[in-house]
Amino acid sequence: MTVEMQILAAIGLDMLWGDPRRLPHPVKGMGRLAVALERPLRKRMASPRLAGIVTAFLVIVVTTATAAALLTAAYRLHPWVGDALSILLLSTCLATRDLAAHAWQVFSALRLGNLGQARERVGRMVGRDTDKLDQGGVVRAAVESVAENTVDGVTAPLFWAVLLGPVGALAYKAASTLDSTFGYKNERYLHFGWASARLDDVLNYLPARLTLPLTVAAAALLGLRPGNTWRTALRDWDKHASPNSGWSEAATAGALGVQLGGPVYRQGNLTDMPLFGESGEVPAPRHIQKAVRLMLLTPEARGPRPEARGPRPEARGPRKNCPFLCSASP
Repeated sequence: MTVEMQILAAIGLDMLWGDPRRLPHPVKGMGRLAVALERPLRKRMASPRLAGIVTAFLVIVVTTATAAALLTAAYRLHPWVGDALSILLLSTCLATRDLAAHAWQVFSALRLGNLGQARERVGRMVGRDTDKLDQGGVVRAAVESVAENTVDGVTAPLFWAVLLGPVGALAYKAASTLDSTFGYKNERYLHFGWASARLDDVLNYLPARLTLPLTVAAAALLGLRPGNTWRTALRDWDKHASPNSGWSEAATAGALGVQLGGPVYRQGNLTDMPLFGESGEVPAPRHIQKAVRLMLLTPEARGPRPEARGPRPEARGPRKNCPFLCSASP
């Protein structure tokens, strides 16, 4: 089976199954390994930055070596066994179903008028304080999470899978997990997490930019605003502190005709975030639905061809079909 067929099968498996909670998951193993290495390496090395570099190196090496060994053994048993394992490993690198399902939980709570439940559910998707958000704030938080994770959880894993197969996709996922674990600009991780954050920036650089034309195509297919998607992304992407996150957030803002970003509270502290897009439509539950439909169609507009920070680990959606491909409700 070709890599392209494996990728298509993995996309289908992820959409049908998502991340099974009761089965071992490679991403959880990567995170546990990273955390387990932090303390002993900090003790043995005077430089926190060097300790962080070694930690990132070891996690990437262990991940790729383990994946390569498992796949080699599986293909020696039988080509079908190798193909099956490749598809399974590739599917664990994707967060499409879980991201859509988690956003659906927020959408459903808002549609039922339960703002308190919507705040609690969107709090599983983002790192900001959500207990005082109004409906517009909940919608913006959910849409921003979907937009940013379109790269981390969908297009970037597919990009590296096309180039380097399942081992490459898992190596990317290890780097993304390292960034989620250590990539914080606080006293503890400013230096230790430097390598993890920079590696994630490098590996997402091309996927984030290649996602823009795919988002434009998806917006056109959905009857949204493809021209505004392009213009807004090119104008606003560099407002974000991250060299990559601004592309998807600005593109989504342009496609939906809403303004994203703005001040947020984290652990009671106000953080000024950049604004993407222009004040247009008032953020409403339907924009969550549209954002997820945009995310779902972006890899379809791409296809498994070379030219073309997951939801957070605790953000696991329900195990049921997500009706985001039906017509958006008003």
